[in-house]
Amino acid sequence: MVPLLLVLVLVVILFGAGFAIKVLWWIALAVLILWLLGFLMRSGGGRWYRW
Repeated sequence: MVPLLLVLVLVVILFGAGFAIKVLWWIALAVLILWLLGFLMRSGGGRWYRW
């Protein structure tokens, strides 16, 4: 009974970690797109963001 519970807990943890990693990849992609847009859309040598 205990090994089955441990395996189930491990599956839940790995599923949660996989979901979190996927979300982090989407956040990183969004930040990259914003950075590229800011780099390409700068006007007059100034940037519209303060990074």
